[in-house]
Amino acid sequence: MKNYWIALLFLPLVGWSQTKTITLSKQTLQDKIKGGWAGQTIGVTFGGPMEFRYNGTMIDAYQPVPWYDGYLKKTMLENAGLYDDLYMDLTFVEVFEREGLDAPIASHAKAYAEAGYALWHANQAGRYNILHGIGAPASGHWKNNPHADCIDYQIECDFAGLMSPGMPNAASKISDKIGHIMNYGDGYYGGVFLGACYTMAFVSNDIPHIIQEALKTIPKQSAYYQCISDVVRWHKQYPNDWTRTWLEVQKKWAQDIGCPDGVFAPFNIDATVNSAYVVIGLLYGKGDFTKTMEITTRCGQDADCNPSSAGGILGTMLGYDKIPTYWKQGLKEAEGIDFKYTSTSLSDVYSIGLKHALLNIERNGGKIVGDKVYIPVEAPKAVAFEKSFDGVYPTQKIGVGKVLKDEYQFEFTGKGFVLRGETAKWASTSSHNFDMEVYVDGKLMEKAQLPTAFTTRRHELTWNYDLAPGKHQVRLKLLNPVEGQEVRMMDVIVYDAPGKKSTDTQFYRLGNLH
Repeated sequence: MKNYWIALLFLPLVGWSQTKTITLSKQTLQDKIKGGWAGQTIGVTFGGPMEFRYNGTMIDAYQPVPWYDGYLKKTMLENAGLYDDLYMDLTFVEVFEREGLDAPIASHAKAYAEAGYALWHANQAGRYNILHGIGAPASGHWKNNPHADCIDYQIECDFAGLMSPGMPNAASKISDKIGHIMNYGDGYYGGVFLGACYTMAFVSNDIPHIIQEALKTIPKQSAYYQCISDVVRWHKQYPNDWTRTWLEVQKKWAQDIGCPDGVFAPFNIDATVNSAYVVIGLLYGKGDFTKTMEITTRCGQDADCNPSSAGGILGTMLGYDKIPTYWKQGLKEAEGIDFKYTSTSLSDVYSIGLKHALLNIERNGGKIVGDKVYIPVEAPKAVAFEKSFDGVYPTQKIGVGKVLKDEYQFEFTGKGFVLRGETAKWASTSSHNFDMEVYVDGKLMEKAQLPTAFTTRRHELTWNYDLAPGKHQVRLKLLNPVEGQEVRMMDVIVYDAPGKKSTDTQFYRLGNLH
């Protein structure tokens, strides 16, 4: 009989060691979900005036960043395009709401590809791919998307974490589907990691612990993992000087080799570096909302999206009620406003977010009993290893600065190229699509369709990373020029194997070109 009682006492301990469960009231869960959505909104509004105004440099401490009562509502009504962090999230939330948590990836891809908002970088490249028959995950792969490592899914992953309290692997499953619509490799990892930070912010108030646990979702051999690990290490080495850690990040990790707009330029929208700034803000902010907002924003580069991510994670940890009154001034007035391009407001997503979280908790082994929510806290597991731009490295950026009238030709030595250019003026709704044939070494590589409408444009005119090393000739042939529309060629980025240097790129004209 004695052994029987010992066995009964031991069983619960075994169960706890295998599956840790945390209990929250529905009220607490709701407060944290509200804090996550409100924190994002506060952060992106605060950092908005600084977005990409400080590239490769910190924002000086004496540089004021506005914040006052009424600013939130004013910005939401007058600068709706600032809130891509929110309306992109809400696009996917609305699909889940319409079709349930098992909504197919095609529904998410279609909703975002056909939405009315303007996009850039990986989001726009992914949108173009979806609209032209390249579905996910191919739409986000770096060979189809030159912006695969950009920040895009990182800024819209919040919903995956907020609907997966304490369940980083559940969030990763959502991110695996939706994040690969527009990103791959380190760009995808930005969303996986920050999504996991959200999940852990529901069950821990220890920021270093949240970051360390979330980082376990990222493969150790990735540059993303190594960069964030460095930030953690530098924070321990320089615990009272965030600018020193910022400088170390700049020295080691600021070289963007993928994004055509950031190669050979101080502009950096790479997920790895911008995630580092989020982590700097969280670690050095030490749970103080004001310090976190200030530090994350003053790291520069994507200085609205980064405080949005930090504010959302910290808001989840603190809960809505504990976000300082200073930062919530005017928030109530803004909570009923639908984000542009959506039918959802903050007030709506507070309740929808709770609904989706409860459903996701139940489907992952949790229980809801009355007011109590029993959450199975998952041990984080690393997602699959991916590497963008594997085996290629930029060697030259050559200005073109011409309009394609009929034909144009250039030569280069390397194994790949990206031709940057534009066909769509801002806000254009033109229905014309240019057709351009691209020949490489005399063979037709592709017949590219180049829309002149801004929301459906192709972000780059053409590219190829898969050529044999050596000298290549590229010829462009415009099939259907039209009065009032232009194919503007900006520059060509040449890629070769790492360590090689291209020296004999040539550009010359064929036909009627100016």
